[in-house]
Amino acid sequence: MTSKEEAMQAVSTLLNYIEGGNDREGLIDTPRRVIESFEEIFAGYEMTSSEVLSSTFNGEGYNGIVLLRDIEFHSTCEHHLQPFKGRAHVAYIPTERIVGISKLARIVELHARRLQNQERITKGVADDLEEHLHPLGSAVIIEAAHGCMQCRGVSKQNAIMTTSAMRGVFFDKSEARSELLQLIQNPPLSR
Repeated sequence: MTSKEEAMQAVSTLLNYIEGGNDREGLIDTPRRVIESFEEIFAGYEMTSSEVLSSTFNGEGYNGIVLLRDIEFHSTCEHHLQPFKGRAHVAYIPTERIVGISKLARIVELHARRLQNQERITKGVADDLEEHLHPLGSAVIIEAAHGCMQCRGVSKQNAIMTTSAMRGVFFDKSEARSELLQLIQNPPLSR
């Protein structure tokens, strides 16, 4: 495992590559700041889905869709180390147990705060819901803008990538999928 000092030295090397030196006042403490920001940005490696989704409650017979939509997230593309950000919509239909709504946002964060691609986040959140909640169905839809497309390469500022994972009744039953999509498309409550 690389030490914090070795990681800071690697950032220093990159700064030297980019600017031809890193002794300018604004760059002197940058290696430390970068590594400390990485500790927060990549905190998803310090969490597990079983920790996040371990606390459940009696569903008291509720068998409708549970949807938390518009979960903002930020992640980092594993291909170019560029940021991407967007919104996740996470849904499930409980059998016996429900989970606190903050846990749905936290499971998105767990996956987003790692080096990622959007497809893996989408699949990972759906897999975790299936494994820990055993719902009748789970669904994850993510819409995101990717820095690697905005600031380099094709330079498309307004392109939004959408991914989805539908499991159980959301995959098998068009009625359940249609109801979910209608709930997601309804305008949000005024805030």
